[in-house]
Amino acid sequence: MDDLAAHLMIDATRAIPEDELEVRASRAGGAGGQHVNTSSTRVEVAWVPGSSRVLSDGERARVAAKLASRLDTAGVLRVVASDTRSQRQNRELAEGRLAALVRQALIVPKVRRKTKPSRGAKQARLDDKKKESNKKAQRRSRDWD
Repeated sequence: MDDLAAHLMIDATRAIPEDELEVRASRAGGAGGQHVNTSSTRVEVAWVPGSSRVLSDGERARVAAKLASRLDTAGVLRVVASDTRSQRQNRELAEGRLAALVRQALIVPKVRRKTKPSRGAKQARLDDKKKESNKKAQRRSRDWD
């Protein structure tokens, strides 16, 4: 990665090059008065993970599987921000959200290994059960007359 300023950092080892991102600004709705009607502050950032040079084949498959509900029919991941009245701030927010989505999708879950309780743990459990059983049996067997 030659110039990190021209990249969107996903994590410490990966960054999406700016030329893979499509950024589009449009007019936002909501509060803002007349400003909203004249300024294109809503920012949409689109990225195609299936053709990205940054990800390996396995990572592409993982991102496609994890973000399947967020991808459109062409395989484009779109993130929109219209939180502020500044186009620059909205772009930063949208890019940050995109990076967070991809970062989450790239996390490989830890493989769960089956374990079984040790002999001592089994014995301790049985001892506790016997103790409880004896306690309740003593309550039942009392003659209250």
